Amino acid sequence: MAQYSTTLDGVFAALADPTRRAVVRRLGRGPASVGDLAGEAPMTLPSFMKHVRMLESHGLIRTVKSGRVRTCELNRERFALVEDWLAEQRRVWAGRTDRLEQFVTSQEDQP
Repeated sequence: MAQYSTTLDGVFAALADPTRRAVVRRLGRGPASVGDLAGEAPMTLPSFMKHVRMLESHGLIRTVKSGRVRTCELNRERFALVEDWLAEQRRVWAGRTDRLEQFVTSQEDQP
C-alpha cells in the first residue's frame, strides 16, 4: 500500500475541500456540465475551474469537451483506492482492539 501513498495523498488533498466534495457528491447522481456545477457554487467560473482541474488532475473526475460545453463525470475506479486504504486501516485497528480485549479479559481471569 505504501507505493500508493503519493497518489493517495493527492486524492485526499483533492477531497479535503468542501467545494470539491460537493462536486463529487453532485456527480454521484450522474454527469453534469461545468456550467451547471459552477451554478451551484458561490464563486466565479475561473475560481470554480481550479477545483475542477484539481479533481481531474488527481483522477477523481473525467471531463469531455463537446463544442463549448465541458461535461464532468466521476471516475469511480479512483475511489477504490480510498476504499482499499480504509479497509486496510479497519483491519489494522480491528486486530489491535481484538488483542487489547484479549489482554484485558485474560487479566480479569487471573487471580
